[in-house]
Amino acid sequence: MKSRAILTAVLLCGASIAAAPVAQASSACIPWSVRTVASGLGMLENLEFDGRGSMIVSETSPIGPGALRSVAPNGDRGTLVSGVESPGGLVRDGDTLYFTTGNSAAAGLFDSSTGTIDALDLDTGDRSTYASGLTMPNGLAESADGTFFVTRNLGAAPGLSSVAPAGTVSRTRTDLGSANGIAIARGKMYVANTFDVEPVVHVLDEQDPSGPVSRIRLDGFGPFTMSDDLTVGIDGMVYLAQNLAGRVVRIDPASGASCVVATGVPLTSAVAFGGVGFDPTALYATSFDGSVRELSPA
Repeated sequence: MKSRAILTAVLLCGASIAAAPVAQASSACIPWSVRTVASGLGMLENLEFDGRGSMIVSETSPIGPGALRSVAPNGDRGTLVSGVESPGGLVRDGDTLYFTTGNSAAAGLFDSSTGTIDALDLDTGDRSTYASGLTMPNGLAESADGTFFVTRNLGAAPGLSSVAPAGTVSRTRTDLGSANGIAIARGKMYVANTFDVEPVVHVLDEQDPSGPVSRIRLDGFGPFTMSDDLTVGIDGMVYLAQNLAGRVVRIDPASGASCVVATGVPLTSAVAFGGVGFDPTALYATSFDGSVRELSPA
């Protein structure tokens, strides 16, 4: 979610959905160490690893088009695609990188359906449009059957949409509040809200995402923490970036217990465990302040 929309969104959003909550519990975590890998980039929305030794980040701008940048483990950076309109979520499937465009506050607030999922061939650099007609596609995840899911967290009908392998777009549900971060793992889909009074991670069935939903309630006041993107580790834990709070929270989906693993990571927008060329035990975090940080467990 773009920082220029924060004040507007806080005023417009607030009520969370009514659903039976998962039992909430909190516990202390041993703090992870934090170091800066790269800085001086633009507003970073998301990250993915290319499987070839580089990280890819989506960079947006409040005054012009954004880009997809590459970041090496030593902090060197390059440009994969320039002139991208408000890029958002990133997903790599083999040699293809999928990314959303049109993820702007204006698109959400004015119900513009100019958003797309584009595909980038990492071998040739060729770019094509995989799906169109999306409104503010923010978070992006791919299920085991090749269906993509995108979130929208602003406007009249925030929620979750699906994109079938043929490119057909369908609304999946609108009862998840200001849906933002999304991850799929172990048959479950996790969706975080951003602006609702109650910060919640919703848990859906990957095979039946329009079916029953449970909630994991987190500590804090939603508009003051602003949960953003999330990921699932090999330990089965959910790791959630909280943008305004400047922290990363670890959540046990089984018990609902949560704790803060890292602080001092301002305006953090997304987290992912390291891919090829990076430490696989460390979380890498993008930020609206233009930094990429490495979070290492104690």
